[in-house]
Amino acid sequence: MNAIAILRHALAAIFLVAGLAVAAPDYQLETVASGLHHPWSVAQLPDGSLLVTERRGKLLHISADGSRREEISGVPSTWLAGQGGFFDVVLHPEFALNRLLYLAYARGDRGANGTAVWRGRLEGNALLDGSDILWVADKKNTAQHYGGRMLFLPDNSLLLTTGDGFDFREQAQNPVSELGKVLRIMDDGSVPADNPFSEPGSERVWTLGHRNPQGLVAAGDSGAVYLHEHGPKGGDEVNLLQAGNNYGWPLATHGVDYSGAYVSPFNELPGMVAPLHVWVPSIAPSGMTWYDGDQFPAWHGKLLVGALVDKEVRLLTLQDGQVSNEVALFSELDARIRDVRTGADGFIYLLTDAEDGALLRVRPAEVWPAEVPPAN
Repeated sequence: MNAIAILRHALAAIFLVAGLAVAAPDYQLETVASGLHHPWSVAQLPDGSLLVTERRGKLLHISADGSRREEISGVPSTWLAGQGGFFDVVLHPEFALNRLLYLAYARGDRGANGTAVWRGRLEGNALLDGSDILWVADKKNTAQHYGGRMLFLPDNSLLLTTGDGFDFREQAQNPVSELGKVLRIMDDGSVPADNPFSEPGSERVWTLGHRNPQGLVAAGDSGAVYLHEHGPKGGDEVNLLQAGNNYGWPLATHGVDYSGAYVSPFNELPGMVAPLHVWVPSIAPSGMTWYDGDQFPAWHGKLLVGALVDKEVRLLTLQDGQVSNEVALFSELDARIRDVRTGADGFIYLLTDAEDGALLRVRPAEVWPAEVPPAN
């Protein structure tokens, strides 16, 4: 779809998508880069240029206007199979001073693999002095459910989501397993002294009871940490994370197995934190951002969640600790959305998941027609 067609779709009148009311949006979509091979994550550098991971094990540096694209050298080798490959890329909070970059990826082989975090120093288009600072202790022989999202907290500690490995879901409830968890380390890989668990094997665990969490953000106003995760057949969740909490999987879930069989008869259980929001059927949530920019005032303080299956972004309004409203955006792309990020420039950046994927920038609409034709 070309830019003109995208803009026309963006200016459409109110219509319905999957039963959700979608208001005529005051935005336009522009393609920064195309021809990306299953891009997974995007991060913006201080000069406005962008880093994009491709799942196949490449890290690309793309100029802000998309006119230049170079591959970053010095990245680690990855286990590329199933859902494995490169995942999230984030900058150190003091990147302007130390140039440190963090990459989550699948490390290992068919018999023993797991999510790892690699840290290197970006100089030009090369990563120097790189090494792993974390490799999930519990290796698996599956190529699914890696998690792979990262988030820096204000104290420069780093959160990493890990999946349950698909065939090892019971380990999500085991506090001395690092599968199905959110882990917390310091920026050098050391273990924070105030992590909630101390039993050997649990020292890096921050929260437990997760299936395959791939969205992780902090609210700009309160610092609250929000996570979303894939359910099986139904049961995608948005959770408010707090250290030491158990989020239920697989003992409490709103989803069922792909065969239709029960995973558990319970949606909630004592001692386990219920989700803020659930999707049944699944939307397959992907990237997520807390919008705190100034380009879209109506979206300020809201969550934007990418949806792979529904091929759109969900805009979630939070009120009194609950999701009070949900709106579908960018459905006109008709593309699997893999990542959603707020740039330092206040624009929103999207990645579409395909062999010919794209990096898109969402900007305020420059032209608003006096009359909008009715939707088809």
